[in-house]
Amino acid sequence: MVKPVIKESDEDAEVLVLLSGGIDSSACLHFYKDSGRKTCAMFIDYEQSAVLNEDRAAKAIAAHYGVQLFTVQWRGVASKGTGRITARNAFFLIAALMECSDEIAIIATGVHAGTEYADCSEVFIERMQSIFDVYTEGAVQVGAPFADWSKGDIFAYATANRLPIDLTHSCEEGGTRPCGKCLSCLDREALEGYA
Repeated sequence: MVKPVIKESDEDAEVLVLLSGGIDSSACLHFYKDSGRKTCAMFIDYEQSAVLNEDRAAKAIAAHYGVQLFTVQWRGVASKGTGRITARNAFFLIAALMECSDEIAIIATGVHAGTEYADCSEVFIERMQSIFDVYTEGAVQVGAPFADWSKGDIFAYATANRLPIDLTHSCEEGGTRPCGKCLSCLDREALEGYA
């Protein structure tokens, strides 16, 4: 596992981390906080099944790291269940861009490689950066320090840096216990060998 690289030009940039309350976004928040940057976070309530658990986890993680947490609510017309939600990560990034202050220079996401989702890839990040450039003329960057990492790499990073994994939530169902069936649960169960 290689530690993500921070460009020198980004060293003083204020960062807004998209925080879902899961391991990936929590590791992303730690990464930017650990780099010494001024950091805040945003949780997006889009009527997902696990909104209450994710919101609780995001608040706990933000409190643990002492960062301000903003919440954006969006009410659509389609039900948001588990599994693939078309354009979810693009929506998160655009919503954060629309709502962020002028001080924000990086909007960061914990997306990683190794999933079946098209919006968890370096190509997706590059294309979203092109869209950001249309609106900000390059003033706001998409931060994705784990874009080429596997879930196992992120978990190893989280473990090595003593992240509060017990505060995170990774089930898409929204019940009081992990369902063990959704892609997030299966993703996390696959990590047992990394513990």
